[in-house]
Amino acid sequence: MQKRLTKSDDRVLFGVLGGVAEYFGWDKAWTRIGGAFLILFTNIAGLLLYLVAAIVMPDKNRHDDTPAGEFHHR
Repeated sequence: MQKRLTKSDDRVLFGVLGGVAEYFGWDKAWTRIGGAFLILFTNIAGLLLYLVAAIVMPDKNRHDDTPAGEFHHR
């Protein structure tokens, strides 16, 4: 099975940084601290990147292989 970047179920806000930590095998606390640092000190760019990732990243609990936003018509 291929490893996928998904939102974490162990979420603080949207699960983006937790999902990144799980994907790369990093400690979630340090990843969240680093992410918060980037969001705070890159002006609006870090916040926009986080919000885009929150919208685009699929949830972990999806049981099918359908990309987010696509539906099967039966």
